[in-house]
Amino acid sequence: MEPDFLSKTTHEQQEYLLSNVKDWSILNGLAVRPPAYLFPAGTDLSGALATTAPVTLCPSLFPRACFDEARAIQKAYNELYAAIARDREWLKHIVERLIEVDDFIANLWSVHLEVEKEGYAQNLTLGIFRSDYMIHTDSASPDEKPTIKQVEFNTIASSFGGLSTKVSQLHSYLNSIAAYPLTSPHVVTPTSFPANPCIDSLSLGFSTAHCAYGPSKSSPPLPLCILFIVTVPESNIFDQLALSTPLQTTYGIPTFRLDFRFILDHTSVSADKKRVLIYSPPHSPDSSYEVSLIYFRAGYSPSHYPTQASWDARLQLERSAAIKCPSILTHLAGSKKIQQVLATPNSPHLSNFLSRTSSSDMIERIRNTFTAIYPLDDTPEGQYAVRLATNPKDSGGYVLKPQREGGGNNIYGAKIPEFLRGLGDDQQKWRSYILMELIKPPALRNSIFRNGEVQSGEVIGELGVYGVCLWRNGNDETGGKKGGEGKDGKVVENWEAGFLLRTKGSSSEEGGVAAGFGAVDSPCLIEV
Repeated sequence: MEPDFLSKTTHEQQEYLLSNVKDWSILNGLAVRPPAYLFPAGTDLSGALATTAPVTLCPSLFPRACFDEARAIQKAYNELYAAIARDREWLKHIVERLIEVDDFIANLWSVHLEVEKEGYAQNLTLGIFRSDYMIHTDSASPDEKPTIKQVEFNTIASSFGGLSTKVSQLHSYLNSIAAYPLTSPHVVTPTSFPANPCIDSLSLGFSTAHCAYGPSKSSPPLPLCILFIVTVPESNIFDQLALSTPLQTTYGIPTFRLDFRFILDHTSVSADKKRVLIYSPPHSPDSSYEVSLIYFRAGYSPSHYPTQASWDARLQLERSAAIKCPSILTHLAGSKKIQQVLATPNSPHLSNFLSRTSSSDMIERIRNTFTAIYPLDDTPEGQYAVRLATNPKDSGGYVLKPQREGGGNNIYGAKIPEFLRGLGDDQQKWRSYILMELIKPPALRNSIFRNGEVQSGEVIGELGVYGVCLWRNGNDETGGKKGGEGKDGKVVENWEAGFLLRTKGSSSEEGGVAAGFGAVDSPCLIEV
């Protein structure tokens, strides 16, 4: 049943395929900055070179029904997390369990509290979300159809939307030039390579939020702009440029990149009640722009906040009138603890958030994507999880996750008991982690091209589905309830925005491409 793209290729066919991958990628921006260790000693070529992004040489098989279901429920997931971000009191109840044991979460919450005292100046929030899944097959019931199980839900810096469109285009191009000597052509149809609208859909989301901001609030009026908050240097810059460039060329919106470290140097907030965010580009310090939208591609990791000034910078952005993507509360809504609370068996929270929305008919379909996730606390579920996590025989089927984004943070299987012992005797520290049952997708064969080398073997994939959601946080100009993030509110725009397939070696525990673990891929849809 499985098509085999590469197993019987000749040397000449392999060379033809690889040369086209290299050339097409650089021509079309499917690229990253190469790591410094590839440079000759004593040279500084940072910012001068590009290399093909880590990619699979061919698309990976993916069940069509699972792919369609993941995309079909994304709007409901968008609505769910918009509702969570609006419910300040519910979030407070969850976050307060973490702030005593997790300094990063505590600092994010402190930013919210500071802005809440003053009152939020912006009633709109933009979410660029990504819900990640793996295929699940029940080994005890081999005749059952495969299903999707959620790995995590991302609310900040949901990357690779740009490169995901390009790798789908690459694989379609390679197929069109007969670079794949397919041995089972009857399985692959013209619809096996789905078009990926990520770049168009996500850039439309930014433009929509920019327009929703309205005219300049400054006196005299200033030109409006969108600000991408980034890290410098950034190896994944071409993924970001794939989203920012259409804002300039298609929508005519000035769009700038600002290093997180220099926010306080180049931005200011007006002293009046409007709290307009003003940006003065360092290359043109006499120019001033009013920021309509802030898009965070940095700020998700504790390493981005080395000093108090870093937190002051995040506070300055949050208290301003610019629309945030995400707001601080939306950032917090993406923590692993929220995912665990939603997935707890018999939990009422999912229904409470969606029962009176347009997505009420999706509640059970969302619930079906949950896998077993446990807290590590004093509850009966938490004590059960502690017994699992501290027993090397039982922990093998689980992953321990902190409240972090960015890849490389998780602890797997037999390593969990030793890691927990390393935290010391105070089990209160364990509360900042969740224990999640490992999803074990079926392995496939593919080849990954990374840093000039091809590695072939068994791989597993993780499908991410993007969503765009713009919502109002309350009933009036300042957000209804004090702080601007009350339960009352309204989703203004909501759509599914494309997909990302990331693939890694089947023995690899992590899957982050930017973190050095995986590769961008595209699905070849098949009937199962």
